[in-house]
Amino acid sequence: MASPSSLTPKPVSPSRSPKHFTLEEANRALPLVKRIVGDIVKAQQRVGELETALAGGSPKSAPIAQAELDHLMERFQTYVGELSKVGCQLKDPRIGLIDFLGSYEGRDICLCWKLGEEKIEYWHETVAGYAGRQAVSSLQS
Repeated sequence: MASPSSLTPKPVSPSRSPKHFTLEEANRALPLVKRIVGDIVKAQQRVGELETALAGGSPKSAPIAQAELDHLMERFQTYVGELSKVGCQLKDPRIGLIDFLGSYEGRDICLCWKLGEEKIEYWHETVAGYAGRQAVSSLQS
């Protein structure tokens, strides 16, 4: 049985250099990213429901719930693959947190977006994560 944390994809070594986005490029990618991330968050919620049902449900319904869970896991991996093709990275499937790799003053940074936000308004250092988010206006010199 999969746990919610098991839906978080394991990092893979890219075979090519990761795509770097400007703020404008990342914002242009958002309409597609929003749809994919919306599907990911819904799948993540349903996984939680199914896991609860499997943990406390009747043995009769377990095979059906497990089959749906397996199907969701496959769809989840498809969604993550779609994000990878766009060039962004899923950071948290529960809240729909995404990073686009960018650069500022010669160093890599992450342009950070979360489901529900209209556009990319935050960035953080690659080692800082979500807690280190800063307004993109601070990137303007």
